Amino acid sequence: MSTETLPSIAFIGECMIELRSDDKANICHGFAGDTLNTAVYLARLLPLNQHQIYFVTALGVDDFSNAMIDYFQSEGIRCDKIRRLSERQPGLYYINVDSAGERSFQYWRDQSAARYLFSGHEYNNELHSLVNMDYLYCSGISLAILSDPDRQKLIDLLANAKTQDTKIFFDSNYRPALWDNIDQARYWYQQILAMTDIAFLTYDDECELWGDQSPEHVFSRCKVFDIPEIILKRGAQPCLIKTATRTYAVDAVTISSDRIVDTTAAGDSFNAGYLASRMQGENCSKTCAAMGHQLACIVVQHQGAIVSRDIVSQKF
Repeated sequence: MSTETLPSIAFIGECMIELRSDDKANICHGFAGDTLNTAVYLARLLPLNQHQIYFVTALGVDDFSNAMIDYFQSEGIRCDKIRRLSERQPGLYYINVDSAGERSFQYWRDQSAARYLFSGHEYNNELHSLVNMDYLYCSGISLAILSDPDRQKLIDLLANAKTQDTKIFFDSNYRPALWDNIDQARYWYQQILAMTDIAFLTYDDECELWGDQSPEHVFSRCKVFDIPEIILKRGAQPCLIKTATRTYAVDAVTISSDRIVDTTAAGDSFNAGYLASRMQGENCSKTCAAMGHQLACIVVQHQGAIVSRDIVSQKF
């Protein structure tokens, strides 16, 4: 099968330089970002050379940007759609992890290249080519880092892709600090949810953004969007899956609290496990969610957003 006929998925978002401290308080660096994390884990889980996985972002031409390109390619991710901006560089963040493995972040990203992915007209041809993807994946952060005109370009891209039968996957990933106000975030979320085929929602984020007070409130509010499949992630509690015909729960993998090292990318890796199962033909959402939980369980027992390939390959 030629690469042109392989199923294709493009992840739209931002890759940042990740800084974290190791057990000896040494500063280590890596590359991560919510949509990239999912792309990398998905690439590791899918059979080799049976899918085309793209990462769509903007980078600079600096050494870190070049190293990112090398890293993406080493993970089997195609870089054909990446925009290079000579006057910009990647953003950076530092992970603080408390004794329970919960994380907080410090960011330096105001002028990151990814914020300018859709700016101007130079990227229009590449933008148009994305409508031919079988799947497009983006997140609330993908939206949040853009200007309003560029957010509209992203929405228009998704709408055009839908007319070509592209499936849209959306991870809500609400980060209040990236938005001017809550009404702005709600408006753009509504635009993308109306086109979404699979929505990965995080319960705590939904409560913060919309004021929902129960999972039932989340599903009731989302009825207007007519989303075929909603996955409501609730950390260590069972995730809830809502389809057109039923709602059911899938237990998370139980691990003791002392084994939780870092919850960074727990949700991103869950999404990857879910989609890996679905893209290999699994129609049972409960089976897909079980794979997502299994991968997330592995990730939270190690430092950083993207754990080593060997750790993942030992379990899958």
